[in-house]
Amino acid sequence: MTELIGLNHRQSGNDMMEALREEARIEPDPVVTAPPAKETQIIAIYGKGGIGKSFTLANLSYMMAQQGKKVLLIGCDPKSDTTSLLFHGRACPTIIETSSRKKESGEEVEIGDVCFKRDGVYAMELGGPEVGRGCGGRGIIHGFELLEKLGFHDWDFDYVLLDFLGDVVCGGFGLPIARDMCQKVIVVGSNDLQSLYVANNVCSAVEYFRKLGGNVGVAGMVINKDDGTGEAAAFAERVGIPVLSAIPADEDIRRKSANYQIVGRPGNQWAPLFEMLGENVAKAPPVHPTPLSQDELLGLFAASETGAGVTLEPATIADMCGKDAVEKTSLEVVYEEI
Repeated sequence: MTELIGLNHRQSGNDMMEALREEARIEPDPVVTAPPAKETQIIAIYGKGGIGKSFTLANLSYMMAQQGKKVLLIGCDPKSDTTSLLFHGRACPTIIETSSRKKESGEEVEIGDVCFKRDGVYAMELGGPEVGRGCGGRGIIHGFELLEKLGFHDWDFDYVLLDFLGDVVCGGFGLPIARDMCQKVIVVGSNDLQSLYVANNVCSAVEYFRKLGGNVGVAGMVINKDDGTGEAAAFAERVGIPVLSAIPADEDIRRKSANYQIVGRPGNQWAPLFEMLGENVAKAPPVHPTPLSQDELLGLFAASETGAGVTLEPATIADMCGKDAVEKTSLEVVYEEI
């Protein structure tokens, strides 16, 4: 009986693995190449998880809408938290979740099922699979396929802002860069090594696909939680991209953001900051960045912060096996020169 249970468990595991492999083999539908009905700026924003992309985008999109622009904000993070600040903590039903539910009941997904608005900003979340139940990148691809079926290329927007994780390297998250689905990329970073490492990787991806014939460029960098130490600004200068805005590490911003409050409102103390960011995002042209090497990136920081100067000491077989390690005699035949 125990053996039968074990066999069934292994069979179930094999079936799941085969299902995941089958899912990974599915090629996305071809990109629509027809000219758009309206000249829309599609901008992909990348950054390290937790760096403040959602905070930046919620306030940016809100301010742009107050400036008379028609803006669509699309969250492309499996956490589905891009729009939570915009809707005061409320979670939007995701496209992936809604699509699955509607498919089971034999219904079609409608715009009103997945797109919601506040004060002139339109917003939606792609979502993603539950942990261990599918590929997040594949979820992104599926989400965009559904958007295309809903008429994405005919929608009448001035700006479409896409919020992407930058520290996930699978193909789905690089979709806008790899397939020219946006005109330009903006990176969000801070004065810390990990966020700049991610920003540098995004610049590398842009340059890689440009060499393959792509047209996407980097429009600039937003420095979030700027404490004045200057590493992010130095990075932007070294890679050749402008700083579009530096949002200070301010307690008022932190507190209001934690309470799901928009700080980029016309008339308040932070309005000029986000008004200028909106103008810079709109006008900044896509440029060719020059990514840094790992050593060059470390060079932006003090050696005491990064551990620079550490020597790599090779391990030996004795280290790996302990006192019982036995040096094995080589069977290689060495011929003496005649």
